[in-house]
Amino acid sequence: MAVIEMNKILPQINTPEDVKKLPMDKLPVLAAEIREYIKEVVAVNGGHLGSNLGAVEFTIALNYAFNFRTDRIIWDVSHQCYTHKILTERREYFKTLRQYKGLSGFTSKDESPYDPFTMGHAGTSVSTALGILCGDKILGTNRHVIAVVGDGAMTCGATYEALNNSGALKKNLIVILNDNSMSISRTVGAMADYLSKVRIMPLYQDIKKDVQQILDRLPLIGQPMEKAIDHLRASLKATIGGYFFEALGFHYYGPFDGHNIENLVKVFNDIKKLSGPVIVHLVTEKGKGYELAEKDPFKLHGISPKPPEPKIISAGVKNNTTYTDVFARAIIKLAQKNEKIAAITAAMPDGTGLVKFEKEFPNRFFDVGICEQHAVGLAAGLAYSGLRPVVAIYSTFLQRALDQVFQEACLQDLPIVFAMDRAGMVGNDGPTHHGVFDIAYLRAFPNMVLMSPKDGTELAKMLEFAVEFNHPCAIRYPRTNVPEEDLFAQNSGAIKYGKAEVLMEGKAGVIIAYGTTAYPAYAAAKAFRDYGVELTVVNARFAKPLDSELFAGLFDEQPFILTVEEHSAAGGFGSAVLELAANMKISLNKFYSIGIPDRFIVHGDRNVLLDQLDLSADGIFRYIFKKILQNAKGVKLNSGSK
Repeated sequence: MAVIEMNKILPQINTPEDVKKLPMDKLPVLAAEIREYIKEVVAVNGGHLGSNLGAVEFTIALNYAFNFRTDRIIWDVSHQCYTHKILTERREYFKTLRQYKGLSGFTSKDESPYDPFTMGHAGTSVSTALGILCGDKILGTNRHVIAVVGDGAMTCGATYEALNNSGALKKNLIVILNDNSMSISRTVGAMADYLSKVRIMPLYQDIKKDVQQILDRLPLIGQPMEKAIDHLRASLKATIGGYFFEALGFHYYGPFDGHNIENLVKVFNDIKKLSGPVIVHLVTEKGKGYELAEKDPFKLHGISPKPPEPKIISAGVKNNTTYTDVFARAIIKLAQKNEKIAAITAAMPDGTGLVKFEKEFPNRFFDVGICEQHAVGLAAGLAYSGLRPVVAIYSTFLQRALDQVFQEACLQDLPIVFAMDRAGMVGNDGPTHHGVFDIAYLRAFPNMVLMSPKDGTELAKMLEFAVEFNHPCAIRYPRTNVPEEDLFAQNSGAIKYGKAEVLMEGKAGVIIAYGTTAYPAYAAAKAFRDYGVELTVVNARFAKPLDSELFAGLFDEQPFILTVEEHSAAGGFGSAVLELAANMKISLNKFYSIGIPDRFIVHGDRNVLLDQLDLSADGIFRYIFKKILQNAKGVKLNSGSK
């Protein structure tokens, strides 16, 4: 990575106070250097590129106008906070962005006092910022609190709940609306249409200047004229689009050019003197200053890092097809045969692979915006009407709709399919995005069926099973490429309700693997054969219901039972197996489990994290060797070929 030249401005910026020392005409130069630095680091480490390139200027202006040693800034989602990190004592450390034990790609309370919260989901910033202000009022603290939201968050129901409450409480909340007409994909919904109309109007400062000239010519004659002037100002705001926010109790200012630093500094200095809640509407360009990102903001919203080194024990040859790709092809193929299949996404048509489905079946595709609760409720209505809705949502985001899954889906026992992408370790996005709780939060609901495939072929078959099933189903699959899919061709039949499959047979113990862990478990078991240890490997397929018939025999016959899952050990697949064994009055002394420990897992390369958690082929091998076989009675390790 190139070293920042010392004759530039950026190397002199270590704190926000250093920004304030710069003359105004140097701030655009600083912005250009920061933009280049972000592109340089993201090209190597991966990360959210487009959103951060569009947020450079207004972030500099915020740091110029406010004092974030005492003031607080809350970033919604916080994937656009790179400039904020660079300016707040993390410039050099920024080179470790999204690396294992390096800088987070989101705000992190454990990383810096400039980050009040660890954030990664949309619709949260206005609520938490308002809470800080309310707490400050009670405790007598005096400071500015700012919530930065993207226009994608304006499709999120939680944002409106917070705006509604903020307008009623009348605290001095400052909301910065960063409007680039996109979240990850293009923003959808009535609010997106409204902001689009506002966005194409002349900039606020230009109209304000013209109207002020008119006001200056008017004779000031008593209260009637003052009321007329106030009415004219109010009409101005309504004309340029602020009426909706004014109706919620906010003072609305905008739209402003979000890349004009000098004007933004003036605006922010004026805004912080006001009383009551304020919305400042900024129009920015996603991918600003990078031609490829400007032309294709969808593709360059985020960039993947360089691929990792290969593993020691092969867990199956990788190819270039992802689980998301397999899901996208499978749902289109099924929808071509079944006109009742519909697809729903919550602002993730690209991430979930449903873009092609939308093009082929526009009347059966629903992008509801960042409204996971509404997505599940909508699916319930579609299912009630006779359709077969498939709700494609990341595992971490489905958590936001837990009540709707309970009431609208499971309590009604409706045939809704939840396709949970990004299940397990997502890698460099870290703890806000790891999908490691879905088994636990779904397994307790009656009528719910839980599945996870070992490879792409099985994912397609599970989806085929699910859309024909008459009860709620959830299929979890990871953010990674599928392994080679002819390794178990003999088991390629249709999915049977609640039935697992045996991948390898042996009498020295059994590994019961769920989902993505099946291939690593198989690879570890193959390696043990070189030591004369023959293990049984089972691909569970279902976390609910379990294959109680198969498992009962294994519990009785095998010297140890090890469950493996890319999910929280608490309440997950292993817990389900232990519950089954306890109900069968089986001694639990020979049961072991590998899963995510009871802590939040940091960001880092997916393969590195899996190995650290003993969920790689090497990790499973190490765990069995050190924690089971070395202490097992009657089990001898032969030297074999190693």
